[in-house]
Amino acid sequence: MLLPRTNTLNSIFGENLFDEFFEDFARPARTAARYNTTPGIMRTDIRESNTGYELDIDLPGCKKEDVKAELKEGYLTISAETNKSDEQKDENGRYIRRERYYGTCSRSFYVGEDITQEDIRARFEDGILKVSVLKKEVKPVIEESRYIPIEG
Repeated sequence: MLLPRTNTLNSIFGENLFDEFFEDFARPARTAARYNTTPGIMRTDIRESNTGYELDIDLPGCKKEDVKAELKEGYLTISAETNKSDEQKDENGRYIRRERYYGTCSRSFYVGEDITQEDIRARFEDGILKVSVLKKEVKPVIEESRYIPIEG
């Protein structure tokens, strides 16, 4: 009886060790996603206290003026935009290296329809946006009985 031959490298690295190796060079974004090595853009820690919620949002490389916070229809949306240019020239003015980067990111959090701008405070320090959202007392909805008159 003939059985298929098993290659130990294939079972560890996938179908073909060399295809995956060279794919990393051809598609670096796919590689980063596969190994989860993308930078921590907008990673958020949320803490609850008795009076509200505290959000710490990582925005590495951003400046205060690049960050916007908007409250609309119960959603708090944080957006950031960065524009970076790094040019290096040799003594003759020729480019040795010239790189540009532009990026935007955005994230929304549902905070409730009753939250107003006055209920939210934000400050930016050391690449972290710290947002405080006050809790509103949830008022129970009292269902009103509506009787229908019966004629007779």
